Formats: sequence, C-alpha cells, structure tokens
Amino acid sequence: MTRIDTVLVANRGEIAVRVIRTLRAMGIRSVAVFSEADRDARHVREADTAVLLGPAAARESYLVIEKVIAAAQATGAQAIHPGYGFLSENSKFAGACADAGIAFLGPSAHAIEVMGDKITAKNAVAKFDVPVVPGIARPGLSDDELIAAAEDIGYPVLVKPSAGGGGKGMRLVEEPGALAEALRSARREAASAFGDDTLFLERFVLRPRHIEVQILADGHGNVVHLGERECSLQRRHQKVIEEAPSPLLDEATRARIGEAACNTARSVDYSGAGTVEFIVSADKPDEFFFMEMNTRLQVEHPVTELVTGLDLVEWQVRVAAGEPLGFTQDDITLTGHAIEARVYAEDPSRGFLPTGGLVADVVEPAGPGVRVDSGLQPGTVVGSDYDPMLAKVIAHADDRAGALRKLDRALAGTGVLGVVTNIEFARFLLADPDVVAGNLDTGLLDRRLEDFVAAEATDAALIAAAAFRWLQRWPERAQADPWDVPSGWRVGVPAPTSIRLSSATRTDHVRITGSPAEATAQVEDGDTLSLTAALDGTTLSVVIDGRRETYRVAQTDGHIWLAGSDGTTMLREVRELSVRTGDVHAGEAEITSPMPGSVIAVGAEAGAHVTAGQTLVVVEAMKMEHSLTAPVDGVVDILVAPGDQVMVDQLLARVTPHTDTTDTKEDAS
Repeated sequence: MTRIDTVLVANRGEIAVRVIRTLRAMGIRSVAVFSEADRDARHVREADTAVLLGPAAARESYLVIEKVIAAAQATGAQAIHPGYGFLSENSKFAGACADAGIAFLGPSAHAIEVMGDKITAKNAVAKFDVPVVPGIARPGLSDDELIAAAEDIGYPVLVKPSAGGGGKGMRLVEEPGALAEALRSARREAASAFGDDTLFLERFVLRPRHIEVQILADGHGNVVHLGERECSLQRRHQKVIEEAPSPLLDEATRARIGEAACNTARSVDYSGAGTVEFIVSADKPDEFFFMEMNTRLQVEHPVTELVTGLDLVEWQVRVAAGEPLGFTQDDITLTGHAIEARVYAEDPSRGFLPTGGLVADVVEPAGPGVRVDSGLQPGTVVGSDYDPMLAKVIAHADDRAGALRKLDRALAGTGVLGVVTNIEFARFLLADPDVVAGNLDTGLLDRRLEDFVAAEATDAALIAAAAFRWLQRWPERAQADPWDVPSGWRVGVPAPTSIRLSSATRTDHVRITGSPAEATAQVEDGDTLSLTAALDGTTLSVVIDGRRETYRVAQTDGHIWLAGSDGTTMLREVRELSVRTGDVHAGEAEITSPMPGSVIAVGAEAGAHVTAGQTLVVVEAMKMEHSLTAPVDGVVDILVAPGDQVMVDQLLARVTPHTDTTDTKEDAS
C-alpha cells in the first residue's frame, strides 16, 4: 500500500474544485496549481496550498510537464490528479510521474498510449471480442486503399483521423463520388490539428446514439462497470446534456455493453476510472460498437455517482494507493435517474459565440437531489484563455421524468450575473418533446438550433430593472433635500422617472412615479401598475400589481442582471436619443465587441470625423479578425488601444453624428 496524504490537482476550474472537495472529505491535503490568469480563482482559494506555474497561456503553464512535476515535488505531493483536458491523457506525463516516484491518478502510460490512437485501440479491443464498427483501420492507409475498402464497408462511411478528437478531421460521405475530396480535406485538417494525417474508415451508423460506460479497475485484476450514460445531446461533437442510465437500453443490453466495456479495460490492463464510448443505432438498440476509450475521469461523471452512490475521485485515490475494489459487479445497483447540464460561457442567440466578462455574482440552486460542480465565484474573470465550460448542474430523482423536471427548476435557479451563458438553451432542450420522450440521437440538437429564439424580458423584469436603477438614485437619508429625491413631484401632476431598457429585440421606456413605498410603473403605453420596491445590497424585492418577486441584481458595463425564480435576465440601459430637424434621431452610436478577444488595430483617432462604413476597431478572437465600422457619419470617440483585451459587448467606440446646422427659421415662418 502507498501512503497518500497530499495530492496535487493538475487542473483548474470546476473539476479542480470538485477533486479538492473529495480530498478534503478524505482528510488529504490538496495542492492547487495556477496560471497568472487564475491567481484569485476559486480552486486556488479552496486548496490547502497553491503553486504558480506561469503565464495565462496553457502551453506555458498547465501543459508544462516539468513545472507540474516540480510543483508536486516542492509541496511533498505523493500523487497527482490530472482532472480532464490538459495533461490527463498524456502518456508522457503519466510516464514522468512514474519516473519521479509520484502516483498518477489514472492508468499506465501504456494504456493511455494504446487507447489514444483510435486504430491501435480498435485492434486491441477486437482481440477481446469487443464489437467494433465495420471498417478498415491500420496505419499508413493510402487514399486509394481507403476508396477501395469503402465499397466493401458500404455507404455512408465516416472518415476519421487516428489521432485527436473533438470532431476535427471527421467527414461523413454518403456516396462514392464525394470520398476522394473528403479524404484530401480530412488529411489537411488532421495534419494541421494533430500533426498526424493518418485516416481510417467506419460505416456510419444511421440515427446514432452516443452511449458510454463507466468502468473502475484496480491493480489486482478486478474490473467492474458502473452502468452507462446517455450522451447523445451534443453540438459539433461536444456534449451538452448527459444522463444515467440511458432510456434506450434494457437490462440484457446493459449487461452486454457493460461486459464489453470491462473487456476493453482488460485489453490494456487498465487501472483506475475510465470510460468506454460506444455508438448505438436508435433503430437497433441491441447492436452497439466500440468507438474509443477515455482514459480519465469524464466531465459527466456526476450522473454516475448519483445513481450508484460511489465517489469516483475517492476510488481513483484508493486504487492509486494500491487498495483492491471492495465490491463486485453484483454489488453495483443503479438507483433512480440523474441528468446533467453543462453551463458554458457562450451565446446561443449569436451562433454560440464564446462570451466572457467579470462575474459580478453567482446564484446556485440547492435542495434534495440537486448538485452543482462549479469553479465560479464573484470576481471571476471569464476570458478566452481556457475552455468556456464554467459549471455543471446535476439533478437526481426517482425516475427520468422527475429528474428532467428537477433539472429544469435547478437551471432556472442558476445565475451567472455578468456573463451570458447557454442556460436558457439547455432549458429549451429539456422541454423538447423528443427529449422528454427519450427519443434521442446525436443529430437532434443540431436539428433544433434554428427553433431556438432567445426570450425577451418580461414586463415584470423590465419594471424590476428600472426599479433597481431608480432605487440607486434614491437618497439614503430621509432628511435629504427634497429637490434631490426622484419622486417626480412637481406642481400639478407628478412627472415620472423614465428609464429606457433593451432586451433581445425589444427596447422600451419604463416610467416610475412615486416613492419606493408607494409608486406606479408603466411600460411604454401599457397599463399603469402599482409598485413597491426595496434594495438591500444585491437583493431587490418588488411587488408589482400585488405579485411579489425577489431578485439577485448586479450591474456591469451598462448591463443590468436579474436572477429570479424563473431564470436570469440581462438588460441594457439605453441612452436617450436627441432629435433634430425633420424628427430624425441623432444620438450617439455605440460600437461594442461581438466576443472576447484582443484589439489588433484602431482605424481612427479620438475626435476624428469618420464616415459610415469606415473601420474603427479590429478585434481578433478565435483566430479570426472582426472589423467594426462606423454606422453613421460623425465624430468618433475611441475607447480602446491596440493590445487591449476586451470582453463581449464591451464598449469600444462611440460616434456622435454631425449636427444639422441648417437654418430652419425661414421654413418655420
């Protein structure tokens, strides 16, 4: 047995926080590592100690094997948990841990290496009678050999690169005439992404479902599976919602696919926690084929933990310490149903562009059967250096219908104030009739994309946001000068305080008249409603026409964020436009960044006269340049400089239209 009392967590964000939680429960000292960008991150604060690795770029910090090993040695860590991503499936890292006498909380370097190459993995598992998709897979196949083999495999075929993942280099080919070009483009992309253009072919399974099996193995020859997870709801090969067990499989198929997963682990003498991924036809659920093995903990592991009652991180530590599994396959039972939604910093209404910004506040759900794995805290800066996944919300109930309902309510109670997320889209998916019925396949999400429309703010949210801004202007002292109180008092009828707010495609005036204890509110020319409002720090309480609602509120860069009982709403306070001759609006035009990135060029000096269409600022994001132009002729105010890092919707420039100086007196006479 190996004594493990200190573990270094070689990762960041929600997975680092989640691992540290189990280490604390086990009485094990935790060591965090961090980059310059993560100095104040939650995982750093929650660990017992932390070590700086280097600059924000992962290739200079989290991905530098020598720095991670040195941090472990300096802090006396006997083991390293790699999390997922970064170095978690790097055989050189596993080997470096072994050379340094540090336990790697994962499998051997050999297992990682074999399963990291899809061709060698397929060949290895086939020897253990694990079913593989019909196809051809061996190193060095030429285009001519692949084209000849496709006739025997049968169309449609899937072109896949041997190295890498994430869908890069994959091509679906439905007829022979398109295969040659698909091979050429797939080789280019694979070579660029992975430095390896080796390709293989598989028959494409119609209406495929992505089902994976969690396995656990020790160093004494014991291997068990912990049931399967349904991961078919994915976009561009990235999972969004996962659940356990799958609504597709019956008990007999579950036993067969579980045994195939265990044989996959046996094929490489696997040790620790791992996941075997299978492709299953929705039309033939009793027929499944091996896709690949992930030699690490999966993002979606919490759903398995909730239905089995096992802590997978705890067992990773125990296995690495040399303990045998204390149970057999017959001891594993699946209780109830669990569903997980990933929370990403992305905007579904803008084609899922990555977002970012300063997290002003975080609202997390709680209650029986609800779990949140998150790396967020107020003050977190979500930038473009790392993966946009921020958190996971998981629900567990007695049955699938109950888990779906509970997850929807949990997501409604989740708020990341200051950053646009995909939470609304996840709730949209959970309400889809096919999702509710369990009729899933890997193409369902993409088919639903065009049906999603971001919800506009309700009248109640508009009034609440306006009340928030109104209360901010209200004097705290009761004896304040009455002329400073925005009550709307004047001789005759009180004048309302007017606040103009924008949400999605609507922009409305909200007019509030009176005092916080007794006021009225009106959205544009709608009904006049009674209103009382109170602001206590970040908590806003309003009663609108007899209906009470409490919100967590925040304000960032001209945006107002409301987290209430039915989700989070973002609104923007809009500057009123001036009016000139002919009743033409001539207010300032604002130019904002469409996504996080860096300013690489500025096309005008502050105070310069610019014309409509002239480039003002160029932002580089996701290796693409975005030229932002003047919408009107006018005088520009540039608010950024080359080299600045900017967030989504950050104000970059303003253009004040030219004033119309035409003398209108003669016309008026």
